Order: sequence, then structure tokens, then C-alpha cells
Amino acid sequence: MPKTQGGARGGATSRRAFRTPRSVIRARECFSNGSAPGVEAHVQRMSKHMDAAGEVLLERRGCAGVITLNRPKFLNALTLNMIRQIYPQLKKWEQDPETFLIIIKGAGGKAFCAGGDIKAVSEAGKANKKIVQDFFREEYMLNNAVDSCQKPYVALIHGITMGGGVGVSVHGEFRVATEKSLFAMPETAIGLFPDVGGGYFLPRLQGKLGYFLALTGFRLKGRDVYTAGIATHFVDSEKLGTLEEDLVALKSPSKENIADLLKTYHTKSKIDQNKSFILEEHMDKINSWFSAYTVEQILENLQQDGSSFALEQLKVINKMSPTSLKITLRQLMEGSSKTLPEVLTMEYRLSQACMRGHDFHEGVRAVLIDKDQSPKWKPADLKEVTDEDLNNYFKSLGSNDLKF
Repeated sequence: MPKTQGGARGGATSRRAFRTPRSVIRARECFSNGSAPGVEAHVQRMSKHMDAAGEVLLERRGCAGVITLNRPKFLNALTLNMIRQIYPQLKKWEQDPETFLIIIKGAGGKAFCAGGDIKAVSEAGKANKKIVQDFFREEYMLNNAVDSCQKPYVALIHGITMGGGVGVSVHGEFRVATEKSLFAMPETAIGLFPDVGGGYFLPRLQGKLGYFLALTGFRLKGRDVYTAGIATHFVDSEKLGTLEEDLVALKSPSKENIADLLKTYHTKSKIDQNKSFILEEHMDKINSWFSAYTVEQILENLQQDGSSFALEQLKVINKMSPTSLKITLRQLMEGSSKTLPEVLTMEYRLSQACMRGHDFHEGVRAVLIDKDQSPKWKPADLKEVTDEDLNNYFKSLGSNDLKF
């Protein structure tokens, strides 16, 4: 791929980000010579700080501010530290007259961002640490900042894009999928709910598609991510680097200039161009099944239909946390008529209630820690999740509510 000067500069910046400072090298030498007591602890602290700083790369390239989520070994899962670096930089670039657009992408080619670092959040939640308030509060504030960003925001959602990764992309003006994109909101499988504004964008997808995606965690791949309305454009993955170089090389671009460039790339993309949407043949039924006002009725609809597709979805939903299912359906129904800040305030209440509950920690254990894929939900049955239980999840937190 031919590199513009901007690309060469960006590459140099990235390499510099990984260079070990001389102070750390000197400290390591001191320690290896057996001198300087306490140096090892100092080196470890500095190394830890460098690791944290390298989790997200923030660069000015050409006309753009470029955010690179840089934890490829962990599928670029979002940490609180990353959120705390991205948010203020986004605000700075928003005010900077020399920054005309913002690009966000993931390092490593496998994932844009597979979600929030929920393992760490669960551990902190069980220890009753303040991080469980800070993480969700600051993550949702970043989601809202993406939505209200005054500069065109381009998310290159190449690879796995789930949960927290959806939150830092779907609310932006432009979302570019490739044939390797993989979208899902799988939270009901871990005793959570499709947060990061899922209560806002999911009910606004065509028909009842968002309700289906939220309750089943169904995965959309490649061009289907565009067809579903999650992405605004589709580009062949081999052209993604060139697109980025062309974006940063634009001279003082308007929003229309950026949209035109994205459209040009989108129009030229031929991969799966004539392929019908994976759920096309089922959409009428999905719209009917998921129009019910209760999870029990949705399951009844699937059972009565009896087709192999319906029974497959029934089987999937029956594995999910009953509490999560009921929270999620109500979240989307209420979110369909709320603004994004109102939805995020509601979701913050839900997040804190889930941290105090059983199912989230059990889901993380079963799926991410022990990996036995056999969570023991409490309550284990939908009928045991009462309206009173549900109301408690949606209760105001008073002075601790999320405010914008």
C-alpha cells in the first residue's frame, strides 16, 4: 500500500509509543548490577504505567485525530484507563480548529473492540470497589460524547465489534464495516443487558430486529452489519488502509467531503454485493414474534411457530439469564421513546443493580473464567423474576444517578 507522508509520520509515532524510556533501561541495569535497593518496584511501576499508556494510541495525522485501541491480545477490550485517555482527547479535538475529523480503529486486525474489560469489572464488583461506579459512568459519558461530537466521527469497525466496542462506534456519524466485521450484543448470556446505549439504537433498527439481536445475542457478519443498519458503509478490508490514508490526506474537509469519500469506497466494494441479508427470510416472523410485551409471550410465539429457526432461537434464549432477559426487553421498550442521555441514565441504574446482583458475576465465571458455559442463574426461571424485582433494577439512584 503506498504511504502518504501522513502515514509515515503515523507509523513513526506508533513505534515511538513502544520504545522503552532510557530511565527504565538505566533502572534495569542498576537492578541487574545488584545496586539501588527498591529499584525493582520502581521499574515495575514505570513498566505498568507504560503498558497503560500504550493501551490506546492518540495521534494527529493530517487533518484527523486518530484513536487506536491497542490491546490486540485482549481483542482491544476497553479498560477504564483507555476510557480516561480517549474522553478528554475527543473533547480537545472537538475544539481544535485544525482537526476536521476523528477516526477510531482497533489494532491487530482481529478485533475493533470485543467489549469492556468485564472480567476486571466483575472482580471489582465482588470486592465492592468504586471502580464499578466509575467504569460504567465514564464509559457511558464517552458513548454520549461520541454521539454529540461536533466533528465527523469515523469508526472503522473491522473484526469483532461487541458490547463496549459498539458503544464507541455505533453512536458516531460514520461506521465502516468490512467482510471481516462481526457484530453482536451478547450480554444476556453473561447476566448483563445490551448497554452502552443499546436501549437507544437497538429498538431503532428495522422492525423488531434490535429486540431479536438483544435477546438472542445473534451475530451479524460482514455486509450484514451494514444491511442491518449498524454500519453506514461497507468497504473491502484490503482497502481499509488506503481509505484511512485518503481520509487523513483531505484538505480542510467538510462533512460532505468525508461522506463522498466513504461513498466512493463503498460503491466500489464488490464483496457479497448481491448476497441477501442473513435474516431476510425470517424478518416478517421476527417482527411478529418479538412484538410481544413479555419475554414469556415471545417464547410462547417461538414455541407455537415450531419451525427449525424458531426452535433454534427458543433454545438460545432459554440458556440466557432470566433476569437479564426481562431487564433487556423493558430496557428496549422504554428506550424506544427516550433520548440517548435518558437511555444511558437508565442503563447506569441497571448496571449498578446488576453489579449488586448474582447473575452477572455468575455469567462472567461460567463464560470467561471457568469457561464451563454452565451458569447457574438465580432465579433460574422467568416466572420467578417478579415485576417488583424488575422495578428495583430501574429505580433512581438519587444523587448517584448518571448526569450529563
